[in-house]
Amino acid sequence: MPLNHFRFITVILCLPLILNAAELDTIHSSALVIDAHADIEIPGQESRYVGADGKSQVAPEKMRTGGVDAVVMSIAVGPGPRTAEGRQQAQIRANAELNAVVDMIAFSGNKLLMARTATDVRDAHNNQQIAIILGLQNARIFDNQLDEIDRFYELGVRVFALTHMGHNDYADSSRPIFIRELGEHEPLEEHGGLSNLGRSAITRINSLGAIVDISQLSKNAALQAMELSSAPVIASHSNVRGLTDVSRNLSDEELDALALNGGVIHIAPFRGYLYDSNDPDLDSDIRTIRRAGGIKEEYLYPFELYWEIDDIQTQQAFLSAVSDRLGQGSIAAMVNHIDYVVQRIGIDHVGIGTDFNHGSGVAGFSDASQAKNVTAELLSRGYSASAIEKIWGGNFLRVMEAAAVSE
Repeated sequence: MPLNHFRFITVILCLPLILNAAELDTIHSSALVIDAHADIEIPGQESRYVGADGKSQVAPEKMRTGGVDAVVMSIAVGPGPRTAEGRQQAQIRANAELNAVVDMIAFSGNKLLMARTATDVRDAHNNQQIAIILGLQNARIFDNQLDEIDRFYELGVRVFALTHMGHNDYADSSRPIFIRELGEHEPLEEHGGLSNLGRSAITRINSLGAIVDISQLSKNAALQAMELSSAPVIASHSNVRGLTDVSRNLSDEELDALALNGGVIHIAPFRGYLYDSNDPDLDSDIRTIRRAGGIKEEYLYPFELYWEIDDIQTQQAFLSAVSDRLGQGSIAAMVNHIDYVVQRIGIDHVGIGTDFNHGSGVAGFSDASQAKNVTAELLSRGYSASAIEKIWGGNFLRVMEAAAVSE
């Protein structure tokens, strides 16, 4: 179907504005609400990302309060040396995160279910349980062994992303890093997108019936993954580059390819992906803060490269200064990105992936307990109940089912 078919069609999704609290509750509770990406907090470990209460932003009680029915909890590791020791440390971290989720599910009081299929997600919803879907981010966990994809799949992982910060042996990242051991930055591209190993990984993920996640990939890698994948893909937590020009967001070319692939981009309430990059005063101020921190001012992402600052106090001062300048962010800015996707490629290709527990959160949507506020904003803009159902989970489940069919 031509992409133009979907452009500027918000009007056909409209109902009269519904601001009544009871109607809001009904529409939100009737939707199967899925968060396509959150990081895993390990109990007892210090974290800068937990809520003010010291608990995960997607703790079960917060999800219940917010009417969130399912979340993709992603086993994730950051960049590290491509050595046996570096890969071993990545695997240790991955196993710790996996065990934390398994323990959380095992505690009967949480009323959680490990969901391996779309049917599992729906069954959990019908049984008043919260569905936990496992994701995995950064293929350096695999130690260049494709059989590791099978192992994690057997453990329950259903969403696979090849990169995080920094390139690896599988693909180029949208965020090249500074390599301390070499004293230099990575090039913008190492493989020109996917490596041969990365292409084989995409094929393996497809063959298992899991979902390919293109968030964090470079533009070329994302486009290649969509062309190669035999099933629809998702971007589990990426926003729109046409509104916020940062390297982590998807360009119009990527959005158009995503529509042709049948995939879904999940918008995050992350201020660094939502700020107005066309505001000259804001841009100038962020560059000044970056220079003061001793990091590259031209990089397309206000918080990016903070890990290059060795001194912890200086690093925290930098993060605080950028955070203060960006302000709290807003649900309205987040939904602007949803509007953009709907107008460009259609309602079937947008969802929500919060990136909670990794610095995400805006005023009114700082954790899962406030998810209903997003529904209220969508309703205030004229989105229908059926459109909201697609945004909050229907589109994700469609991709999950389509991926499984490709086994």
